[in-house]
Amino acid sequence: MSQDGASQFQEVIRQELELSVKKELEKILTTASSHEFEHTKKDLDGFRKLFHRFLQEKGPSVDWGKIQRPPEDSIQPYEKIKARGLPDNISSVLNKLVVVKLNGGLGTSMGCKGPKSLIGVRNENTFLDLTVQQIEHLNKTYNTDVPLVLMNSFNTDEDTKKILQKYNHCRVKIYTFNQSRYPRINKESLLPVAKDVSYSGENTEAWYPPGHGDIYASFYNSGLLDTFIGEGKEYIFVSNIDNLGATVDLYILNHLMNPPNGKRCEFVMEVTNKTRADVKGGTLTQYEGKLRLVEIAQVPKAHVDEFKSVSKFKIFNTNNLWISLGAVKRLQEQNAIDMEIIVNPKTLDGGLNVIQLETAVGAAIKSFENSLGINVPRSRFLPVKTTSDLLLVMSNLYSLNAGSLTMSEKREFPTVPLVKLGSSFTKVQDYLRRFESIPDMLELDHLTVSGDVTFGKNVSLKGTVIIIANHGDRIDIPPGAVLENKIVSGNLRILDH
Repeated sequence: MSQDGASQFQEVIRQELELSVKKELEKILTTASSHEFEHTKKDLDGFRKLFHRFLQEKGPSVDWGKIQRPPEDSIQPYEKIKARGLPDNISSVLNKLVVVKLNGGLGTSMGCKGPKSLIGVRNENTFLDLTVQQIEHLNKTYNTDVPLVLMNSFNTDEDTKKILQKYNHCRVKIYTFNQSRYPRINKESLLPVAKDVSYSGENTEAWYPPGHGDIYASFYNSGLLDTFIGEGKEYIFVSNIDNLGATVDLYILNHLMNPPNGKRCEFVMEVTNKTRADVKGGTLTQYEGKLRLVEIAQVPKAHVDEFKSVSKFKIFNTNNLWISLGAVKRLQEQNAIDMEIIVNPKTLDGGLNVIQLETAVGAAIKSFENSLGINVPRSRFLPVKTTSDLLLVMSNLYSLNAGSLTMSEKREFPTVPLVKLGSSFTKVQDYLRRFESIPDMLELDHLTVSGDVTFGKNVSLKGTVIIIANHGDRIDIPPGAVLENKIVSGNLRILDH
């Protein structure tokens, strides 16, 4: 078959597939009740657009030859922005801001049911508690009205709304909106797995929230975007709710509102220097004259090692983003927000292979005018993805003040220790059971724990500590123990008598 004939044949197949998917989606929509119909239709229309693009695009979405290092002035050092100081009218600048937290994720990877934001991280405070405390502190200190907006998913919305009542007396207005609910598709047939709109029973796994790139359309469709523009708000600060370092930074906000060259940025991405632990993080590049976020999934296989190299791509995206509300409205209405599709393969409990199509919020940077990267200190990137991260933020390495965690002044070097807790610690309840109290870690560089290990009260860890209990063995670190540059292995049991 000639090349023209082959591409015509593929085009016919593609059109037939789109038609089949359209029919399936129409069938699903007929099962929606009258109060579900409108938002289900919006969700399914959004999915159809994404699916159409998915069928058009083939292979890695970047041409490696066109990737360049960003120009010097397109990524500013934070110190330079901080050095400008703050204006006297910082309150009026703050009143132009809306804080948005991405709250769609569940705590399943840490063995918890329900929204991840409701996991206790410090002195019984959850991620959500700390976020509310931070913003309330801002509003009280500067006599402002900075609202908090949570982007929930259908997985987290109900549980989050129940808990919000406890903040009624706080000086923070809290709003929520839901990201879309898209159907997972069968990996072989590419047709939706769902047969109706319900997401309970056998349909539980048929739907998914399509990544945080969905924020632009969902925020716009919720009506909140227009509400805030009507109230005179100008920027949103978007971050993951599990990044405890993502607090409102007045210097960055001032740079946005009062740019030194008089030309406002529509999009600012906070980046930070890569360490060996961050080699997979998305990086900012110059591509066809624009700043562009490149994720590892977009990189051709032959160039993955180059992408991971700390010497060529020195920074990565923290997902702390400052975005102009007016620009979001303009681009959304022009249908001009362009984000690469992330194809995420999953296997459902019954063994069925599916794919879900997602987008990432930072990928839209290339659609905005006058975008900027700011290279921020590592302290603004403090995500809690695992119980190893949780141990760090619960320890005396950090002090808590008005919902913000800062590195203790007693720590002599600014780097965070490398902590690797084994599979016995994966679930939060197992992790908590294994520590009678959180060890003193002020002088720790590296901790590796593997196997059945427990820690007594007031343990102190210094330097490099490696504790390995082999299969069938158990190690109890006694109360008050000081371990400095030690390897502990074998069997060490402390029995009550």
